[in-house]
Amino acid sequence: MASFSSPSFPNPGESLTLTGPSADTLTLLAQRRSTLAKDMGAPGPDAEQLDTLLRIGARTPDHGKLFPWRFIVFEGEARARFGEKLEARFRDLVPDAPAERYELERTRLLRAPVVIAVISDTDETHKVPEWEQILSAGAVCQNLLVGAAALGFGAQWLTEWYAFDKPMKAALGLQPGERVAGFIYVGTPQTPAQERPRKDPRITRWEE
Repeated sequence: MASFSSPSFPNPGESLTLTGPSADTLTLLAQRRSTLAKDMGAPGPDAEQLDTLLRIGARTPDHGKLFPWRFIVFEGEARARFGEKLEARFRDLVPDAPAERYELERTRLLRAPVVIAVISDTDETHKVPEWEQILSAGAVCQNLLVGAAALGFGAQWLTEWYAFDKPMKAALGLQPGERVAGFIYVGTPQTPAQERPRKDPRITRWEE
């Protein structure tokens, strides 16, 4: 991996000007492809790279400056400890599952060196529509995918069953009204990602 140099983040009130077209950025966006979590390995982002990635993730449209989301980062042994909770909960839900399935649940977060949970934290009483707040959390997830690719890592946005399970949401420390927007797995691809078939975008032009 090429040497890392943290980008310059602007200060509040600083004038921002585009530097012109960027062929590298356009190529990254045109070729960005999720890497399956099972195809990831070490190394993952180091502390400086992870800080940069989270700050990039936070630079999303956010009507009302509400920051209606937060991050939970899983690294090191924390991934295994959370996996133990996943396995225990799944054993409660499916007591007769095969041993391989319990192992899958126990090792889910071990598929990548770093997993970032993006938590949607909306305020239904605010004048900014809740839907816009939810969309902002989705934009955070996409920013993390693009940022990870720009840093030279693979990434995948997943939810899976435990994002919607009440006891597991409690294990994450979620408060009433909070929801998991996604778990972003980040690591080094062990095999090149393959482009998948994509439909052409559906486009209409409004005419009165």
